[in-house]
Amino acid sequence: MSEIAAAWDRGAASYQAAAALPTDVAHYGPGLPTEADLRLLGDLKGKRVLELGCGGAQTSIAFAKHGATAIGVDFSAAQLEYARALCEAEEVRVELRHGDMADLAFLRADTIDLVFSAFAFGYVEDLNRVFRQVHRVLKVGSPLVFSLPHPAARLVAGAGSGVVGPGPRSYFDTRPYESTFGGVRSPAYHHTFADLYMGLHRSSYRVDLVLEPEPVVAGAGGVALVPPALIIRARKEGN
Repeated sequence: MSEIAAAWDRGAASYQAAAALPTDVAHYGPGLPTEADLRLLGDLKGKRVLELGCGGAQTSIAFAKHGATAIGVDFSAAQLEYARALCEAEEVRVELRHGDMADLAFLRADTIDLVFSAFAFGYVEDLNRVFRQVHRVLKVGSPLVFSLPHPAARLVAGAGSGVVGPGPRSYFDTRPYESTFGGVRSPAYHHTFADLYMGLHRSSYRVDLVLEPEPVVAGAGGVALVPPALIIRARKEGN
C-alpha cells in the first residue's frame, strides 16, 4: 500500500487538474453515469456516510451538500491536502482521515448509514478485510456501494475503463499489475467477479444490485467492447 500511496502522492496534482470532478453529485468512475442518472444511494439527508478512497473529496462534498454527515478516508496525504483545500473553498465540512481503507477503528460499530467507494478498491489487495471492517461499522440493512474497473476490461485493450494495464491478460491471472489512471502509474490488483461476490457473501452481505453501465462517452473505437466498470450494491445482514 505504501508504494501505491506514494504514487498517488506524486501524481495527485496532475490527476486533480485533469479530472475536474464535480462537487455536487457522486461520481462512479471515468466516463460513467453519475448518481444523478443511477440513483443508487437514496436520500442522504441526516445520514452518516463514509467514502473510502475519497481522493480530493469531491463526492464526500456532494454528500455533505445533500445533508449528510460525510467522512472520507484516503491513503494519499497529497490527495487529502487537496481535499481539505477544496472543502474550505466549497464551505463544506467533511471529516477527512489519512489511512488504509480497512483501518476503521476510529468508527464505532453500527453507526454508518452508507459506505461508498468509486474506483478505489482496485488498489486494495485484500478486499475481504475491507468488507469485514465495513460490515462492522454499517448499520444492519445499510448498503456498501462501490465501483471498480470491470474484471473483464483487462481482456480488451482500450476498453474505456480509464485504467490502462499491461495489455490483455488472462481473466484468471490475479498477479498485481501496473495501471495508469488519470496519469498516475501505480500497482493495482485484479479481482474476479466471483472473488467479489464470494467475499461479500462470506462477510454477511446480501448483494441486491449489480450494474455494468455503458460509458457516457464511447472509447476511441466508438464502441465499448466490454463493460468498462462494475458497480455493486450490497447490504449488511446481521452482526
